[in-house]
Amino acid sequence: MSTQAPGTDTAAVRTVLGDVDPGELGVCDAHDHLFLRSPQLPGQELDSVAAAAAELAAFRAEGGRSVVQWTPHGMGRHAAELPGLARTTGVGIVAATGLHQAVHYSPELLAELGAGDPDVLAALFVRELTQGIGDSGVRAGLIKVAGGFHGLDAHARWTMTAAAGAHLATGAPIAVHLELGTGALDVLDLLCGALEVPPDKVILGHLNRAPDLEVHREAASAGAWLAFDGPSRANHATDWRMPDAVRALVGAGHGDQLLLGGDTTTAGARSVNGGPGMPHLLRRVRPRLESAVGKELVDRIVTVNPGRAFRVVWPQ
Repeated sequence: MSTQAPGTDTAAVRTVLGDVDPGELGVCDAHDHLFLRSPQLPGQELDSVAAAAAELAAFRAEGGRSVVQWTPHGMGRHAAELPGLARTTGVGIVAATGLHQAVHYSPELLAELGAGDPDVLAALFVRELTQGIGDSGVRAGLIKVAGGFHGLDAHARWTMTAAAGAHLATGAPIAVHLELGTGALDVLDLLCGALEVPPDKVILGHLNRAPDLEVHREAASAGAWLAFDGPSRANHATDWRMPDAVRALVGAGHGDQLLLGGDTTTAGARSVNGGPGMPHLLRRVRPRLESAVGKELVDRIVTVNPGRAFRVVWPQ
């Protein structure tokens, strides 16, 4: 991927190797994880650089050209390793700032991050978006936050308020983990209503885990991006209904607001460890959706839509 010259006012996707034209992403896994660590997933950490490289190589062998890593602050992003992985595998990588649910962090870390003060947290997000993650020099290209199960607790409201502030300062998109796919409308009420984030800068993740077609249509009608990601053992009961949800949204005219991702969150889920992993998105999910809504549209969903969702006119 070529990088854009500094000082341009052109919209770009911020990758770990620099800003690129949105059209250069190619076939994109719009929600996945190369590295991830959480006390909620003991013994299943994604922390091997070699395994990440092998997974990216397997993804590229299926035609994949870029991946958006949604791993936020404090969850083992290994930001300094990402440029080398992008260079050696030829797969573009977009990194995230942001903060997940409180259960993924120690109380001490949350206190260091402002513990309810959105200005302190927003400053961290802006720094990671514009200067770099830690001392890695790698800049994030999106903000990841999370809702709760059918609601937003104080932690979610804190992180989303900070994310909105960072968005207003940088233009970066906000990607939202929806717990079991729920709470989409509450998220939009807060981010786009109270906090005035444009809906086309909000990406709602995990909607396949709650296949409520009316909620999907309402979220899409509001102007947000809808991300369908998986599969996983925990969500097998709903993952298989994704083609129906996609077909319904396409029928309602929202095909250009859809994103697809693999969301690999445990070591056992990687294809190199016998799981579906990143290649499954292209080997099995893509052709299944092509049979539901047609190859031309699915091509746009995996190539054009990610560039549109993650493009930003970044401040100089």
